[in-house]
Amino acid sequence: MATSTTGSTVDALSKLSIDDWASTARNLRKNLPLLSPQQVELAKMLLEMNQSHLFEHWPEPGVEDDEKREFFDQVARLHASYPGGLASYIKTARELLADSKAGKNPYDGFTPSVPSGETLTFGDDNFIQYEEAGVREARKAAFVLVAGGLGERLGYNGIKVALPIETTTGTCFLQHYIESILALQETSSRLAQGEGPTEIPLAIMTSDDTHSRTIQLLETNAYFGMKPSQIKLLKQEKVACLDDNDARLAVDPNNKYKIQTKPHGHGDVHSLLYSSGLLKEWLGAGRKWVLFFQDTNGLLFKAIPSALGVSAIKEYHVNSLAVPRKAKEAIGGITRLTHQDGRTMVINVEYNQLDPLLRATGNPDGDVNCETGYSPFPGNINQLICLGDGIDYVLYIGQTYLSRGMQTTYVEVASGYFYPSLLGINDSLSYFRYKDSTKTAFKSSTRLECMMQDYPKTLPPSARVGFTVMDTWFAYAPVKNNPEDAAKVPKGNPYHSATSGEMAIYRANSLILRKAGVKVDDPVQQVFNGQEVDVWPRIVWKPKWGLTYSDIKSKVSGNCSITGNSTIALKGQSIYLEDLTLDGALVIDAVDGAEVKVGGSVQNAGWIIENVDFKDTSVPEEVRIRGFKINKVEQLEKTYKEPGKYSLKP
Repeated sequence: MATSTTGSTVDALSKLSIDDWASTARNLRKNLPLLSPQQVELAKMLLEMNQSHLFEHWPEPGVEDDEKREFFDQVARLHASYPGGLASYIKTARELLADSKAGKNPYDGFTPSVPSGETLTFGDDNFIQYEEAGVREARKAAFVLVAGGLGERLGYNGIKVALPIETTTGTCFLQHYIESILALQETSSRLAQGEGPTEIPLAIMTSDDTHSRTIQLLETNAYFGMKPSQIKLLKQEKVACLDDNDARLAVDPNNKYKIQTKPHGHGDVHSLLYSSGLLKEWLGAGRKWVLFFQDTNGLLFKAIPSALGVSAIKEYHVNSLAVPRKAKEAIGGITRLTHQDGRTMVINVEYNQLDPLLRATGNPDGDVNCETGYSPFPGNINQLICLGDGIDYVLYIGQTYLSRGMQTTYVEVASGYFYPSLLGINDSLSYFRYKDSTKTAFKSSTRLECMMQDYPKTLPPSARVGFTVMDTWFAYAPVKNNPEDAAKVPKGNPYHSATSGEMAIYRANSLILRKAGVKVDDPVQQVFNGQEVDVWPRIVWKPKWGLTYSDIKSKVSGNCSITGNSTIALKGQSIYLEDLTLDGALVIDAVDGAEVKVGGSVQNAGWIIENVDFKDTSVPEEVRIRGFKINKVEQLEKTYKEPGKYSLKP
């Protein structure tokens, strides 16, 4: 039922000129008595931004009035969630769309060069030194997991963090991440020499799609051993979609009272950390480091300790984790950009922009491999370590500014430093295509997005921004492609699928044990879901068994060997392999305080990998997308539930 127009609403209406009510906006004018003064102001803003098409199909008052009010409820949410409101969003979009249509180079005036950084070789003295330093620093850290997406692109309908990183133990990504942080927490606190334990906090950025399911995953599994108070969930809001170069907001084709929305990008994590109060809380608690990571890289925590050590020793304000990158490979390159006006920044430059930028700035061959066989511009893997202690913390929370010239309001905190009370990060256009050569309307709607890795753009030239290059085999194995897309990847390029992600874990663990002195058989090649992969022995362990290379090496002695058909799962902190010969499956589960020495010859039928058809819907999704399942034929399995010293020598 229509509501009467209040005096304040009349006042709001009086501010609207007759020019606001052109053509289809008449439909809105008839319905204004339904709206509150705040909603009328939003209507005025939309008309001023040439969005009258949103009201073209509105019926007379008395028809679908509740839906009309719900429309403005959505507009209010979109307006409140973007720095400067919807008008700023639309204005920014128009500027970027105009630049895109004109073919403007976003790096015009910049000259690229190779930035300074550190390249690590797993297991050498330098690596061990950095690992030790990183573990010590970890108790002063906070972790931020960007986990706003579903697994639909993978062919998995659940949230990505619930997907098993490997099927030998069935450990999911979120469990692995939490157990890795807890292992760092315990070891780092032990090394603090009497300063007492420090709980390492974890913030998780979710979305409308993942928020409730992430809570359910945590609660169902007792937070995987972490105290609930250590984990904070930050829900990311969506932004409006755009239909054309005039930045007309896109109407949902199934609901004329709803604007299409999409996620704004993982760069939102920076403003969410501020608005939630977590940054202020961490600052007050003496947190020195903020580590950002994404949701489906099962190898990441093998690289975290040494990378954090690099940040600590070199005092980087921002440290981007990177891997060797072939020239022109489809992964962004960490690049130092120097503007002709003297400005500099170290930033990720997408591969399709780096090569033409190099060619345009005196490098006729563009992005080419150097004497190492790789591009001198390392590949960005979107894992950041930010320094945040004292005045350096202000370089994180204070130098991040509002998008597109918005004014910043400053407030004072207990430390005496100042930082913005509103934060934002530079936006860019999401990928889109035009309908035709007129370059006006889009084939499907687009939106503005912001990238987490663009944060260094906000820092002053004095900031120390570097990178740490890790070998891909122990640092980077993202799971993001479904089987059909992965099978189309050119031969020799990474599949980045659930299949390759699991095999990468077995490979990394096999190579680490080899480095520690264990004889591990070479892999065999097999094809799953159209992907040819190396199948290594299925070697897995909990993070508390092997947090660092030094930990692992100290738990292996004598002549140990593992055949290619073998599986070994180590679930305990103090399990020692001494002259162990394994040909089959071995599972050891020991509580803290139980010291188990495992040796002798273990031989049985083991666990067998069997092919699974991706199209076989009788098989669970998380299995089908890998193309294989594990048939647990026979194993030696021992569980130690009480502290003490034990020996297992069959």
